[in-house]
Amino acid sequence: MNQRIAVGLDGSWESVAAAHWAAREALLRSAPLHLVHAEIWSPPLIVPAAGSEVRRQGAQTLLREASDELLDKYPRLDISAESFDGRPAASLAQAAAGASMLVLGSRGLGTLRGFVLGSVGMAVIHAVEQPVVLVRATEDALPHAQGRHLERGVVVGVDTGRPCDALLAFAFDEAARRGCALHALHSWMLPPLAGSGAAYNPEVNAQIAQSKRTGLEDMLRPWREMYPAVELDAQVTVGPASEQLLEAGSEAGLMVVGRRVRRSSVGTHIGPIAHAVLHHSTAPVAVIAHQ
Repeated sequence: MNQRIAVGLDGSWESVAAAHWAAREALLRSAPLHLVHAEIWSPPLIVPAAGSEVRRQGAQTLLREASDELLDKYPRLDISAESFDGRPAASLAQAAAGASMLVLGSRGLGTLRGFVLGSVGMAVIHAVEQPVVLVRATEDALPHAQGRHLERGVVVGVDTGRPCDALLAFAFDEAARRGCALHALHSWMLPPLAGSGAAYNPEVNAQIAQSKRTGLEDMLRPWREMYPAVELDAQVTVGPASEQLLEAGSEAGLMVVGRRVRRSSVGTHIGPIAHAVLHHSTAPVAVIAHQ
């Protein structure tokens, strides 16, 4: 049996949308779905102990009602549920350790149409090496969407200067399972001062562009051979990578971005490109940890 897919539930509409997205993903992978709720029940000494039991029962009710709703919508789904008494980020990371994927809901930014990636979501992404998918309560993620999100393409951002095997493995596998197109995008910036014309050389610019295209094609070649049925569109663009990815993924069913695994406790754990995509993508975003 395939490894289960875990999804965090907190009672918000965003987490409900994430649960339905995760349920459809679990069916796509023939994998069980694991519902997870986490909060600190154990009260401080000045709080009556009865309050802890009320929260515990509330968590059980939340998970039971979510399970019933999902089974009613997806009767073939294999569902389990678990509640944790502890900090949500640490508990979700623990749940992710035994899963192939962790799915979380993200609140939209209103007219900015982006993600609010709170401290819990950020801490979880930092802590786990399994894929983490952030889902908004958009039309495609809602319960009545059925398989609509599977019809849209998968977009993956590729850095040809670094190993991307984990990133490409996830992206190609998703596209193959969904039967949709995969759009691989690599962006590069013009040399300094080129925009002003002071150092612009058309021949040099053309050589760099060709080198970038060759590098992308070389990186994708073994994956094309491994997944011949996947319709692959590989593009090299000029401009800020985050802006190019967001534009390419505006109608995507899934965005896939990478983050480097850092063992140090200091420094950033999510690069600026992944960070921007996480906050502003309207599509679900999968964050893939890689070396």
